[in-house]
Amino acid sequence: MRRLSRDDIVKTVDRADDVTIAQIIGTGATVDELAEAQAWLANDEPMINDLRPLAHGRVRELVDILSEIDEDGDEDGPAPSPAPTEN
Repeated sequence: MRRLSRDDIVKTVDRADDVTIAQIIGTGATVDELAEAQAWLANDEPMINDLRPLAHGRVRELVDILSEIDEDGDEDGPAPSPAPTEN
């Protein structure tokens, strides 16, 4: 199996900065392991229903890294409401 390259990560992981890309490459994960981690993040229920073991090893590391990206993106929150106008 082929190890991840920077291009692989940029193509598949939204909002990945240089530090995150380095962390992902540093896991030594493969393209298949990144795909599995993304599947866990997208929806873990079907994978659990298929009786697949919980993510572990490099896949678990990737899940942790990718979930941090999602959390950082959620911090932006909704746009503020416009200020009320006086009538």
